[in-house]
Amino acid sequence: MQLPRQGPGGDAETRIALGMCSLGTDARLHVADLSCGTGATALLLAETLNAEITAVDSFSEFLDELMRNAKSKSLAHKIRPVQAPLDALPFEENSLDLIWAEDSVFTIGFEAGIGAWKPFLRPGGYLVVSDITWLSVKRPAALTAFWKEAYPEAGLPSAKMRVLEKHGFCPVGYFPLPEHCWTDNYHHPLQQAFEAFLNRNGNSGAAQAIVGNVQAEISFYNQYKSWYSYGMYVARKLV
Repeated sequence: MQLPRQGPGGDAETRIALGMCSLGTDARLHVADLSCGTGATALLLAETLNAEITAVDSFSEFLDELMRNAKSKSLAHKIRPVQAPLDALPFEENSLDLIWAEDSVFTIGFEAGIGAWKPFLRPGGYLVVSDITWLSVKRPAALTAFWKEAYPEAGLPSAKMRVLEKHGFCPVGYFPLPEHCWTDNYHHPLQQAFEAFLNRNGNSGAAQAIVGNVQAEISFYNQYKSWYSYGMYVARKLV
């Protein structure tokens, strides 16, 4: 399914997180957008910053769509697409001013990702990363059990901050993604794409199973949205 976003998020929230980063405006910045998808955030970063954006994703189809959109916005000269997995990034040490990773670190784990990506940042560089975050100390047991199995590093903001500090980062800010980042920006476009997706795939059993799984994820969020979301974390590398 071709979608503007491959996970919860929003332009306004990207700008809030970016505003927490004290990035210089004189020198050209070097920025990496990890698991960029079709490029909603990469395009906004390119529009906003004096920077070269290296947009990394495992899927060439997403990168192709990103570059088509970049060309239509006259931003292609600021974006370099790279096909690579998150655990084998093609960057030199101390080469990046900003690493941006939305909806992606769970694929390798929060602490593993923080540790693996830190060397690529220059001292004083910034990391913006989102991860599944509890909104309350107390929550339904079924929700805790689900995420314990699906992603054991789902946790409170304080726990994420401690991991950042442990790995030599100074936490700068945090905020949870609001509901519209899930519903208006992600779930509703998904649901609107279901019919076309099923038609393209001959309404096959496999296609129906995919749609059923996505619908189940949406229902799960609607049931438990008071207790969890993605948290946006902004941190500065100390040394």
